Amino acid sequence: MKSRGRVLVGLSGGVDSSVSAALLLADGYEVIGGFMKNWSDGTMDESCGWRAERRDAMAVAAKLSIPFHTFDFEDEYRAKVYEYMIAEYKAGRTPNPDVLCNKYMKFDLFLQEADKLACEFVAMGHYARVVRDEDGMTHLLAGVDQNKDQSYFLCQLTQAQLQRALFPIGDLEKPEVRELAKKYDLAVADKKDSQGICFVGQVDMDDFLQARIEPHAGNIVTTAGEIIGQHHGFEFYTIGQRGGLGIGGGTPYYVVERKPETNEVIVAVGEDDPALYRLVLRASNVTETIDGNLLKYLDKKITGRIRYRQPLAACVVIETEPGVINVVFDEPQRAVAPGQFIAFYEGEELLGSAVIE
Repeated sequence: MKSRGRVLVGLSGGVDSSVSAALLLADGYEVIGGFMKNWSDGTMDESCGWRAERRDAMAVAAKLSIPFHTFDFEDEYRAKVYEYMIAEYKAGRTPNPDVLCNKYMKFDLFLQEADKLACEFVAMGHYARVVRDEDGMTHLLAGVDQNKDQSYFLCQLTQAQLQRALFPIGDLEKPEVRELAKKYDLAVADKKDSQGICFVGQVDMDDFLQARIEPHAGNIVTTAGEIIGQHHGFEFYTIGQRGGLGIGGGTPYYVVERKPETNEVIVAVGEDDPALYRLVLRASNVTETIDGNLLKYLDKKITGRIRYRQPLAACVVIETEPGVINVVFDEPQRAVAPGQFIAFYEGEELLGSAVIE
């Protein structure tokens, strides 16, 4: 059978990427496995460290009888993802390292390695879909499994990146993927899903940050200006957070702002405090999956997602200047976090994204 093309599959050591490789083989592609080493921190539990993941990825490649390569991107990951994440926290913003990991690691550096191996495509085990139209454009769609849809994490990808992307499990539900892993007799069939920071793994974020940012005490202040407690560093709190503030009395408080200039954490008083909600947000650094894909919907009703797993919310996008937009929602949105990405959809298609200011 004639090959449908050569593809470099990102084998992470998990079930999703492993089944992706198996499906591509069955579909007639020439498949090469590639493992990305992006993080090796001696403080991490070895059981979820890169060596254990690489062993699982190698075992899958051996089972499928495909070539296997290891790519060391650790320096680039630290420069483009890790340093960004720490800088954003220090600026009082909420970063999303997974979005940048896809943009710079999986669909940039990994794509460059695919070029060296003469691969036409790269494939990942994301729950997302790509569809090519008759004009040769590639559209990014949400995954069929609504509980696992990962299109949000791909919201910064450009058309050039999507043109060469394959997501073999995007049409499947998670239970189907596990059944296929058993069918192909893959050792990772029952392996737990990875969680946490992209390539870092499951970590306590507070501990992770405190190991890298010196704690520094400051005031916890209500939106009315009343000092009600002390914090150990504004970087260690997230927008919308209720627990872990160390404030008693029975009244619920929610973090609504972090002020680096005064080292203050600002809290709303109660679930109904207006400061916890925003009807309009401003965003910049607009990226489109297809040039003009989002801008053609300016002033029209579409939907937006302000964080992963957040329900899609009806909104209208208004351009205030090139690359800068206001987003007006039908209903107020809770705990909008500056630094996070807002992704825009028309139906199942992801149109583009921007960074919340």
